[in-house]
Amino acid sequence: MKERHKILIADDNPTNVELLEAYLADYDCEIAVASDGLETLAMARKIHPDLILLDIMMPKMSGFEVCQKLKSDPATKDIMILMVTALNELGDIERAVAAGCDDFLSKPIHKLELLKRVENMLKLRQVTDELARLRAYIDAMEETRPGQRGPAKGY
Repeated sequence: MKERHKILIADDNPTNVELLEAYLADYDCEIAVASDGLETLAMARKIHPDLILLDIMMPKMSGFEVCQKLKSDPATKDIMILMVTALNELGDIERAVAAGCDDFLSKPIHKLELLKRVENMLKLRQVTDELARLRAYIDAMEETRPGQRGPAKGY
C-alpha cells in the first residue's frame, strides 16, 4: 500500500491555516502545521514532508530564509516548496526563486489553483523519487558486475 503524502503548512495566521486545511480536506494526505520559521525547519527535518506550503511573512525566520536553509541542506533539499504569500511584487517572486522555492502562489488563494499545483508538485516529487531509486539500482548493479571497469560498453 502506498504511503500517504505528507504536507506541511507553514503559516503564522490560524485563519490561513484553517483555509488551507479545508481546501486540502478531500486530498488524501497527512497534514502537519508549523507557525513560525524555526518550527518549520524543525518539523521539516523531523517529518520530511513531500511538500511545504510556506508563507513568506512569518515570525522568527522568514519563508525566504526557511526555504534557503532547507534547499541548502542535503537532508531536506528534495522537499518541494510552494511559497504562499500576500506579497506579489516581482522582486518578491525573484527572492523566492533565488531562495530555491519550486513554485509560487499569491493570496488570495483559489482552491482549484492550489489543488492543481499541489497535485502537480506531488507528481513531480514521485517522479523525482523514482528516478533516484532507479539511479541507485543501476549504480548498485554496475558495482556488482565482476571484472567490469568503468561504464559498461555497448549502449
